[in-house]
Amino acid sequence: MRPAYRRRLLLILTIIFLTGCTPQNGQPAATPLPDNPAVVIQDLDITTGQTIFVPAYSEIHYASQDRTIELAVTLAVHNADFTYPIILTSVRYYNTDGQMVREYLSQPQQLGAMASADFFVDAGEQTGGVGTNFIVEWVAEQPVYEPVVEALMLSTSGTQGLSFTSPGRVISQIE
Repeated sequence: MRPAYRRRLLLILTIIFLTGCTPQNGQPAATPLPDNPAVVIQDLDITTGQTIFVPAYSEIHYASQDRTIELAVTLAVHNADFTYPIILTSVRYYNTDGQMVREYLSQPQQLGAMASADFFVDAGEQTGGVGTNFIVEWVAEQPVYEPVVEALMLSTSGTQGLSFTSPGRVISQIE
C-alpha cells in the first residue's frame, strides 16, 4: 500500500471512529438539533403553538408485578407543514413520579417544513419507570399544520422483539 493512500485511509477511519462515539454515561442534558438554527423567541411574532403530552414507557410489567422489560424510547417530532417551519421551545422528559429528568433543548430550535427531530432515552436508563412522559412545546409565526408527535418504545432480546407507539395529545394551545 502506498503511504499517501495509507494516510488517507487512516484519516477516514479515524473520522468515522470519532464521529461514531457516544458518551458512555448517557445522553447530555441538552441536545441541539443538527442543522437547525437556534432561535430567539423574543424576536418572533408568535401566532400559534401547543403544549403536547406524550405518554412513554421506559419499562413495562410482564408475567407479574415484579418482572419488567426495559424499553428504549424514541420521541419523534414531525413538522407536518409543507411550507413553514415550527420552533421547538422545549422537550422535557419526566419520570413516573412526575419529576423532570431531562430538558433536551438548551435553547429554542427551528424545525423546517416537513422536517423531523428525534430524542432518545436508552433502555438501560432506569430513571423513568413505567409511567414516563414527555412534554413538547412548540410555536410558529404563522398558522401551520399541527406537528405529529409520538413516542416509539422498543426492546429486543434474543430472537424476540417488542415495539409499540404512543401518540401525543394536545393539552394547551396558543390561538
